[in-house]
Amino acid sequence: MQNVLVAEELRRTYGEVVALDGVSLSVDRGEVFALIGPNGAGKTTLVRALTGTTDPDAGRASVLGAAPADVDRSRIALLPQSFSPPGRLTARELLRYYAGLYERSRPIEEVLEEVGMAEDADAWYETLSGGQQRRVCVGTALVNDPEVLFLDEPTTGIDPAGRRDIRSLIDDLAAGGTTVLLTTHDMNEAEALADRVGLLADGRLVETGSPADLVREHGGESRLVVETDAGTDALAGSGYRVSADDARLVVHGIGPEAIGDAVAALERADVEYESLTWTQPGLEDVYLALAGERSAGPRARAAPAGETR
Repeated sequence: MQNVLVAEELRRTYGEVVALDGVSLSVDRGEVFALIGPNGAGKTTLVRALTGTTDPDAGRASVLGAAPADVDRSRIALLPQSFSPPGRLTARELLRYYAGLYERSRPIEEVLEEVGMAEDADAWYETLSGGQQRRVCVGTALVNDPEVLFLDEPTTGIDPAGRRDIRSLIDDLAAGGTTVLLTTHDMNEAEALADRVGLLADGRLVETGSPADLVREHGGESRLVVETDAGTDALAGSGYRVSADDARLVVHGIGPEAIGDAVAALERADVEYESLTWTQPGLEDVYLALAGERSAGPRARAAPAGETR
């Protein structure tokens, strides 16, 4: 596999704030790589370093085998989280404008169809809903048919059906060979989309791996959550590992095949409860386990004005 994106020991500071602290990663052709982490972790700074809009203080980055600032801009595309195109242009006019920035571009109608805006293509941007506006913004990043696509919170403000459509589109792009690096706070999105996930915290890349591997290694056990005022003593001697907090009794290490036995144990102990919820560990549990304490660290501060981390 070809390493399309490479970061080697990237470091970037803003005054005393360390935004990137020796970050190294590589992303292959056709791979979807998701960056997750708390606000201020360094995700945006890393994207900027890889797109050539921020120069690192130390380390090296490359995109498609060249320094980020030297890459033919028609080969890459970036959708920032904050993007405000002219409101008195229609969706079709906006895509046509951005397509005109390149020598070669994709058919506008095809892109409008892909992002689900074909029926509202002639509505002014300012009259569209937040989710529709975001769909148009995604479209502007696709008109040049990029080899590398950077997406910063791509489904922000989009309704569930729209999120599904955008995720399907990203899957199709990756299947066609497009390399996608996205940032997201949506753990379900990262788990559903990404081939690999990188967790940034305090400017460091804490862990990388496939969602399944990360959950297996760091997600913890499945558990049965019981809404009840009963304490842990209620299941003393039952053989179950139990904890209690906030009117909840948590029975740890319960697989789906053992739920019935656990419920029977609660009934034998005369535990009255309002509800039972079986939960399986996911990427959110990984996030909380690896980044929870770091997010309150001394370096998780806002960058100076004009520089978003």
